[in-house]
Amino acid sequence: MEKRVVLHFPGFEPLDSKAHHARYARSARQSAKAWSLDVNVGAFREGGPFDVSCGAEKETTSTRVFVFDHNELVRRYSDKALIRRLASGYASAARVIVQGGLVGYFRHAWRFGLFFVFPFALVLLALALSATIAAAPSLLGLQRWNLLWSVLLAVVFFRFVFLPFAARFHTLHLFADWDLAVALAKLDDPAIVQWLDRCKARVRDALREDADEYVITSHSMGSSVACHVIGMLVEDEPELFADKRVVFVTLGGAILQCALLRSARSLRARVGAIARNSQIFWLEIHCLTDVIHFYKSRVVALCGHADAPQASIATIRMRHMLTKEHYRKIRRDFLRVHRQYVLGSDLRSAFDFTLMTAGPLPAASFADFNQDWIART
Repeated sequence: MEKRVVLHFPGFEPLDSKAHHARYARSARQSAKAWSLDVNVGAFREGGPFDVSCGAEKETTSTRVFVFDHNELVRRYSDKALIRRLASGYASAARVIVQGGLVGYFRHAWRFGLFFVFPFALVLLALALSATIAAAPSLLGLQRWNLLWSVLLAVVFFRFVFLPFAARFHTLHLFADWDLAVALAKLDDPAIVQWLDRCKARVRDALREDADEYVITSHSMGSSVACHVIGMLVEDEPELFADKRVVFVTLGGAILQCALLRSARSLRARVGAIARNSQIFWLEIHCLTDVIHFYKSRVVALCGHADAPQASIATIRMRHMLTKEHYRKIRRDFLRVHRQYVLGSDLRSAFDFTLMTAGPLPAASFADFNQDWIART
């Protein structure tokens, strides 16, 4: 592979394009060491792509990477006062339940169902404890003036004890994540619709660049964003994909997080449009130890397109990508494990994000990775 264009849709993280560029550069250095590659990541350009060159076996692959971060949407849903953030999160959770999401999650990926329940249950427990502390004088039969100190103590417990503890599990961040998931399903927020249209224009320009291969990668929530954007182009401008080698890779994809909601009609239709486009090879990368995706679920069929070509699924093991010490440090942090798809590897294994997006191998080859290539290199 001599020339490649990569369009990357990151997950729900408070990182802008510059931060994603820095992460890619760090990860590339780590993976280059593991694979004995000569990888050079070009400088960051505000509002534009960055270039990557990779030398392997006396051949050089040039890659241009476009990052479609949705940091402005992350901030839109995260930068709220605490009370508004909690109220908005619980309202989104209620919409997920009413629209059939909760039942769908436990039906198709029970661990994802627990992931949905976790932040809301944890905060409810903390609120119950805070209420108990506040009501302690009444429960103990003390005089009512004691409510002055008990209510203050309850507030102190929630603000200065529980919230720092909950931050270890990214609890309030997950509240905002579900706000965006509901919004991406319903598409009733003009800011999101306008942002998707801007992404669509940038993708159109990227696909017009000359390349041997076009790789569209998406991680976590970014997979729903990518489906909206790519699906719109497939529906409106199918000629963009003609005579191109296009590979759509979802990494720990959580498309069903949004698509299982009844209001996500547009998203489900776009999933079908992508699956039926013969120019696009759809590959999903799954990992059993990642709880934040729908392991081995057939996304296209579950979106109502059982008659369409289904996405290929490749399963990986993250413990094979990292040293024992490194994996031991991250394995209990479910969000850190979930991010590993787009981070560097310590060891050679059946998957590596840098190798897929910048290396000499066609991205589609990772559907059935050539283990002989690992041994030879």
